[in-house]
Amino acid sequence: MTGQDFLATLKKQFGDKIAGANFEAIDPWVEITPDGIVEVCRFLRDDPNFRFNMLNCISGVDFFEPDAKKAAKKDWAPHTEVVYHLSSTIKKHTLVLKVILPRWKGDSPGTLPELPSVAGVWSTADWHEREVFDLSGVLFTGHPDMRRILCPEDWEGHPLRKDYEFPQEYHGIRGR
Repeated sequence: MTGQDFLATLKKQFGDKIAGANFEAIDPWVEITPDGIVEVCRFLRDDPNFRFNMLNCISGVDFFEPDAKKAAKKDWAPHTEVVYHLSSTIKKHTLVLKVILPRWKGDSPGTLPELPSVAGVWSTADWHEREVFDLSGVLFTGHPDMRRILCPEDWEGHPLRKDYEFPQEYHGIRGR
């Protein structure tokens, strides 16, 4: 099946929940809308033609340029991408899914963007989503245990966000 055939199958099944695709990229990807991620992932896992039975990783990417002069030259608006790398050990193929979110929910600074959890589709998403929450500040709704996984529970902020400011001190210990 070609990339275009695959895309046509997804669009027929999910319509507007498929927001775009690039099959010419080094890692071919399909963009899914936030409200479609769980349904599309379940389909990709269960459909006998695809059988994406393995979630390799989930990553959060902050598209933000803090320097106003550099930001003015960018051809994209600030946003967060959540990227899912899938594999089929049965069919021997891979796929990347992307979901584009606002940097802040409702464009209200400090309010984390939200995305439905896929932990009910692949159990390994439990840990991957916690890592993205902890480091990139994406809240996965419906997650069974949404708490920090790498930073201490009382840590403030999300270190992989480009506007993150490292604390001068943590529990009486001075940083750099």
